[in-house]
Amino acid sequence: MSHPAPRAPMTDAPDALTLESLILAVAQQRDKQAFTLLFDHFAPRVKAFLQRGGTAGASAEDMMQDVLLTVWNKAAQFDPGRASAQAWVFGIARNLKIDAIRRSRVPLPDLDLPQAEPDPLSDALVAARQSSRLVRQAIQALPAEQIEVLKLSYFEDMSHGDIEKALGVPLGTIKSRLRLAMAKLRQVLKEEL
Repeated sequence: MSHPAPRAPMTDAPDALTLESLILAVAQQRDKQAFTLLFDHFAPRVKAFLQRGGTAGASAEDMMQDVLLTVWNKAAQFDPGRASAQAWVFGIARNLKIDAIRRSRVPLPDLDLPQAEPDPLSDALVAARQSSRLVRQAIQALPAEQIEVLKLSYFEDMSHGDIEKALGVPLGTIKSRLRLAMAKLRQVLKEEL
């Protein structure tokens, strides 16, 4: 029984083809050395990505480990024809972060329930609630790809370049989706307010 020759540790950052081949090695042979190299490359990058998006230090560390565990468990789902290794890994990070935000979200009060007569001083609060409801409805009416780019840009404070990498979509498409979403929101809100 012959054992594969040990791989020399990478001294430089691996190129896209190397990262793809490492993920494929994990998928096909459950190659622990390949996974170690992937972990060494992606762990600090994914953690920094999560921290830039507002995830605190310890939570970013935990989430980064969840991302790389997902890479190990779902490596067979990686398709180099659909996305680069980096886009695939950062897409996993983005999705896990969105899931964490959804789980931790405090339920909003139902604004449609009958309420007591507002105080004269709370008129501004009522107006703010109505505006908030209109904004949420306007956002929900957008196409899914525009909502996704809008959330990443404005709610997760990601740069256009980071969104491009995370989604594997050209920068021009990201900007176009944002511009179209903002134009639709302006139009709807101008009509409603």
